[in-house]
Amino acid sequence: MFIFEKKLEFPIKITKPDARLAKIMLEQYGGGDGEWGAAMRYLSQRFTMVTPEAKATLNDIATEELAHEEMMGTIFYQLTRGLTKQQIIDAGLDAYYVNHGLGVYPCSAAGVPFSASALQSKGDPISDLYEDLAADAAHL
Repeated sequence: MFIFEKKLEFPIKITKPDARLAKIMLEQYGGGDGEWGAAMRYLSQRFTMVTPEAKATLNDIATEELAHEEMMGTIFYQLTRGLTKQQIIDAGLDAYYVNHGLGVYPCSAAGVPFSASALQSKGDPISDLYEDLAADAAHL
């Protein structure tokens, strides 16, 4: 089960808006291989792991990814707070802004909404773990 502490894992205090960096953080928040996808991937795949230890490990990793999701959302929010219309347009966030204002919405930097089709759960522990490695390597 999850325990929620009403504080971020690491404090985030961004005081200067930065629309371009916000767009990058948006990808990490809601892109197919971002934190949202990682949490859903691990939570879905844990059920077919063959040992209790493997199930527990994937559950722990998923919980950690949810903490990362909260941090990425906080970063995006703080980076977009106080942006001007021109900064939004210059960073290419205008289409996002039209649809979501400066709300935190899980989508890629290109504006594609998060979809479970971005992740896989095959029911085969080896296939699933390889898929996890590939998704995590996409950030390197």
